[in-house]
Amino acid sequence: MRWLWLAALWASPAMAVTCEDIDHLGASYTVCEVSQSEDLQLFLRDRSGAILGSFNAVEREAGRDLLFAMNAGMYHDDRRPVGHYIEDGRAEMRVISSEGPGNFGLLPNGVFCILPDALQVIETLEYLAETPDCTHATQSGPMLVIDEALHPRFIEGGTSKFIRNGVGTSADGQTAYFAISNEAVNFHDFGTLFRDRIGTPNALYFDGKVSRLFDASSGRSDFGWQLGPIVGVLAPPAG
Repeated sequence: MRWLWLAALWASPAMAVTCEDIDHLGASYTVCEVSQSEDLQLFLRDRSGAILGSFNAVEREAGRDLLFAMNAGMYHDDRRPVGHYIEDGRAEMRVISSEGPGNFGLLPNGVFCILPDALQVIETLEYLAETPDCTHATQSGPMLVIDEALHPRFIEGGTSKFIRNGVGTSADGQTAYFAISNEAVNFHDFGTLFRDRIGTPNALYFDGKVSRLFDASSGRSDFGWQLGPIVGVLAPPAG
């Protein structure tokens, strides 16, 4: 089934971002495929230092349309990132490697890293050892998939279910797959979406409850809580 779905994407006309609704283990998900060659960035603050907080605010600040966007990592009540955060090469928050409360501290957690020539989800301790030169990076947790294995704490049939979103990256680092559940799901099923259906060797949880997606091609723009870090693809500049 996974290969049939991927083959359908490869056979479709070339697009900057391709978002598709799919079913996995009886639940509906939207999966957006983004190539490394696209203008994928992280967004947090405007020029005055105020946190943007919404998809509309990102478009106003950038002066360009978004093709795709979603929330990208956990944040405090004031919407500052909980973990490591880099935007345009500037680090706002250090790496947090210690175990802690909540999903973020459910180790192993990880970092989504946008490099000049690759997109990677990297487990936090590996990230600290490798110190990749990320142009943009956001830390979150837990890892959903680590080297093709599910996070060891995930329980099949777990009763804790929320709308969840996250990202996985291809083995060659040339594609990122952003997914959001369209109904409440548990961690185990969400992790198997990336491992078994999409086929990413590494995947990272972004958040639950506040999970939101913007997809220009379908006209979808979820609303709700003000956000912290946002990941998105900007359309080419006009003219």
